[in-house]
Amino acid sequence: MLAALRQLQEDLIGAGPLEPLLRDPATTDVLVSGPDRVWVERSGELHRTDVRFPDEDAVRRLAQRLALGAGRRLDDASPYVDARLDDGTRLHAVLPPLAADGTCVSLRVLRPASHDLDALQAMGTFDAALGDLLRAMVAARLAFLVVGGTGSGKTTLLSALLGCVGDGERIVCVEDATELAPTHPHVVRLAARAPNLEGVGEVTVRDLVRQALRMRPDRLVVGEVRGAEVCELLAALNTGHDGGSGTVHANSPAEVPARLEALAALGGMSRSALHSQLAAAVQVVLHVVRDPHGRRLAAVGVLVRDGDLVRVVPAWQQGRWAGGRQLLEDLLTERNVGVPC
Repeated sequence: MLAALRQLQEDLIGAGPLEPLLRDPATTDVLVSGPDRVWVERSGELHRTDVRFPDEDAVRRLAQRLALGAGRRLDDASPYVDARLDDGTRLHAVLPPLAADGTCVSLRVLRPASHDLDALQAMGTFDAALGDLLRAMVAARLAFLVVGGTGSGKTTLLSALLGCVGDGERIVCVEDATELAPTHPHVVRLAARAPNLEGVGEVTVRDLVRQALRMRPDRLVVGEVRGAEVCELLAALNTGHDGGSGTVHANSPAEVPARLEALAALGGMSRSALHSQLAAAVQVVLHVVRDPHGRRLAAVGVLVRDGDLVRVVPAWQQGRWAGGRQLLEDLLTERNVGVPC
């Protein structure tokens, strides 16, 4: 009887047998690729767990129940879903036969990025010299993008930098899922919304960027630039909204212009228009990586115009200053901010 009740509870409440994994503060991802193949990522490392589902149907039922709870459909006619649960967890699921070996479920736990710059420095993300440079960059209201791969710490660094913004400024953050939680007295957070079961009611990040511009932002922040909203963001940064920022998926600072080209094309912006807007809108690129030693700031670059295009000149990389350092110092001096030693 107790076993039957436990099974019923797992079928009806929360994430079933995955719930203890999701409650672990160290968990970032829970991945199910079969009834007896459940993996968890903790502190950057992937481990196979002892969690088991009774059968394939149990995995499918869980995936469908979670999708329904997020207002989405998951069945043979719509065999995959990408949604956000009520607690902010990201759900992705694929049903057979698209998933050849059985229903696949991916759950990413989004925890508020609450570290400040001092904490990140103590953790070895960057040294004291770079910490001073980052604070000066924020004080000078330079617009910047934090770039890197999935799980590299982009949002954590961005949130810490926003915590350095003066208390008298208003920060408006636009995100697909609320992750940014800067320690600041005046933060407005806007989150996108997926369509409901009838396919209506969607509110995109691009829609919210437009709304944010009417909310008197001193700092406009897009938590993750991943689509056509790049057009509105660059337009805003070119019309008096200094000090804006966001994150972008990119493998290196040098790839940022090409990545933004691809995103801007989704919004109908031409390559030449993108580079023209980018040259005037964004000054600095911060590249973060995750390696066996943890998450760290790997490079700082300055965006400069090169003919009709924009390229990124390294100011700091591989543990030492590079040729773009003078360009960065000039940007700070132009804005009457002291250059860190």
